[in-house]
Amino acid sequence: MPEFLPDLPVEGILECLKRSPGHEIRSGKFDSPESSAALVANAFGWFLNRPQVLPPLPGVPAGQAETVTLEAEMRYPWKGGRQPWLDVGIETATTLIGIQSKRYEPFRPSKVQGFSELIDRPEWRQSMGAYTKMRDDLVSGKVDFDAMDAVGLIKQAYGIQTRAEKRALGGVLVYLYAEPKTWASGKPVNPDRVIQHQKELAKFARMVAGDAVVFVPLRWADLLRQWAQVPALAAHVEALRARFGKLG
Repeated sequence: MPEFLPDLPVEGILECLKRSPGHEIRSGKFDSPESSAALVANAFGWFLNRPQVLPPLPGVPAGQAETVTLEAEMRYPWKGGRQPWLDVGIETATTLIGIQSKRYEPFRPSKVQGFSELIDRPEWRQSMGAYTKMRDDLVSGKVDFDAMDAVGLIKQAYGIQTRAEKRALGGVLVYLYAEPKTWASGKPVNPDRVIQHQKELAKFARMVAGDAVVFVPLRWADLLRQWAQVPALAAHVEALRARFGKLG
């Protein structure tokens, strides 16, 4: 069993992780010193049974969290096929928030992904026109991303919009990322790759601005800085920093 930080609802976290299609625990990836899944599970797992303690995320004016879950499925409006999952799902009285967390992934060689499981829907071209245009431009080769998984983010945004619309809520996609200086081995992370990721992040945010699902980039370091100012979370942040180091 993975070793979690103190004061976490371990059974609840494990139940969430078991339903994930990524099989992080069974595959052993969760135990990697560079695991993004371990970071997000330890950080947000603390709030599974106490969502009211979670402060509103920086840049997301959504109000008080009512529920927090790990490995949140955001289903498309059809049965079958592969469905999008996000690392964290948060619901408030007004907003559905999906969080996609990245730690070292942007600084590794990219993996090619496509849109084979998606079909074109008229409602997405209306409410998600900017995401859909980016999707079309990626397919045609007019735009490209290497450090960012733009394909995955577009799929997740469609899923958030589908679920949010059913609940009459606003939708927000939070891209929670780290900028570590070194790999777990101590080898420096290529600074050119960090700059490339920053440029692609700004481009992605610019291209999807104004759509129904709001895109919010957020650094792990800024999130933990906010949490550290809350007395009830100070010990939790200290434990996260001790386990996962400087996230940049």
